[in-house]
Amino acid sequence: MKINSIDKGRAFDFGKTAAFYAVYRDIYPRELYDRLRALGVGAGGTAWLDLGTGTGVLPKNLYNANTDITGVDISAEQIAFAKREADESGRNINYFVSPAESTGLPDNSFDVITAAQCFWYFGRDKMQSEIKRMLRPGGKFIKIFMNWDFEDKIAAESISLVEQFNPGWNSGRNADADMYDDIFPGRQTESFYADISFDRESWHGRMTACRGTLASMDAETFESWDKAHREFLGTCPETFKVRHIVYISHFTME
Repeated sequence: MKINSIDKGRAFDFGKTAAFYAVYRDIYPRELYDRLRALGVGAGGTAWLDLGTGTGVLPKNLYNANTDITGVDISAEQIAFAKREADESGRNINYFVSPAESTGLPDNSFDVITAAQCFWYFGRDKMQSEIKRMLRPGGKFIKIFMNWDFEDKIAAESISLVEQFNPGWNSGRNADADMYDDIFPGRQTESFYADISFDRESWHGRMTACRGTLASMDAETFESWDKAHREFLGTCPETFKVRHIVYISHFTME
């Protein structure tokens, strides 16, 4: 994937990170899930579509056997991990590979549509019409974004190391603006801070799964970054917390 407005147009492929994403990006705090449930995500008797589902983190953690759940993602590698987890756990979730802008799903078929960590990758105008088309009257569209606090010392040093090897990477500095985009009337946005627990290996895995490293570096550059980041982590405590900020923006269709 290549988007001119992201990372100075440098191509990235989350398919390369699927194995790391499945293990190390399942880090949303419980408070996020509590707030999403309060908005009706995963409620029994409803139909829910998760756009840009990746390895299925949201459907897995908000699973309800009485909810009709669909997850789509453009990455076949990520969907393969989502399907495997659902099959192994016995969760009945319909996952398939598709661009978010053209799923081919029926009109008026969902009570809730979510998009976590991904909406700025989509074509905004196409998504505006697609979401309106697929949502039932009174349905909700919900965007979620969680990013590290740039003032957190460990996060700041890790970001700096990625930028040394991938200078065009913007590390999510502009993505929070998307959470205040009035794509539909009546936007409601809330945010909160969460301290997420890591050890050295899980934080390294989380950084490996980000857009700026394995998804966009060539093999030689990634190897150099991997070594440098592990050396830095050797100076950190065995376990630590990294402060994150979580945004939720939601809209109700008329």
